[in-house]
Amino acid sequence: MKRSQINKLIDSSMSFMEQMRFHLPPWAFWAPAEWRGKAEHAQEIIQNMLGWDITDFGGNDFNAKGLILFTIRNGNLQTDSKPYAEKVMIVQENQQTPYHFHWQKMEDIINRGGGNLVIEIYGSTANERFSQNPVILSVDGFRRTVEPGGRVVLTPGQSICLEPGVYHRFYGEKGKGAILVGEVSAVNDDRNDNRFFEPQGRFPKIEEDEEPLFLLNTDYPRYF
Repeated sequence: MKRSQINKLIDSSMSFMEQMRFHLPPWAFWAPAEWRGKAEHAQEIIQNMLGWDITDFGGNDFNAKGLILFTIRNGNLQTDSKPYAEKVMIVQENQQTPYHFHWQKMEDIINRGGGNLVIEIYGSTANERFSQNPVILSVDGFRRTVEPGGRVVLTPGQSICLEPGVYHRFYGEKGKGAILVGEVSAVNDDRNDNRFFEPQGRFPKIEEDEEPLFLLNTDYPRYF
């Protein structure tokens, strides 16, 4: 991805969240220069990878396969005792987040507003392939059985609980608009706890065609 594209996506994300009346912490809006001298007091942000996270999953076609995320809070099993995490995401119509599961993380995915979020589900086998058994899960606290490859459509306000080992992919339903998606989960570790069904790049390779207007959470090592 080009840095110029990332800059535009973050700028438009801020506008969308304002439209949805979702408020980010003040440091979400800091330019790189505003981070200078703050590293000592921002170790939770830096070490736990809070902040902006934009990916095309290595496909170089963000509109078809991509995701905008902002990690609001997160624990770190090596450095602190916080056992939970929270993210907010923006999903466009027909924009895929590919099939994956987590070995450790249990998560609730929540439609916070906008369009409808479509989630397709498979269980996993011992060798981490698609299971052909139905998956029993919880939607808004109600038990639901989903057939292999079955869809759950979350309208605004609805949520689904995904346990470790459950393959899922999601995208916005066509004709319904972009979606503000929330995630409440156990500690999040995007470097080590994503099992993609097909090999994917979790973080993008960035072409620095212009200076960053805002930092991604993968930029922190370079700046701090």
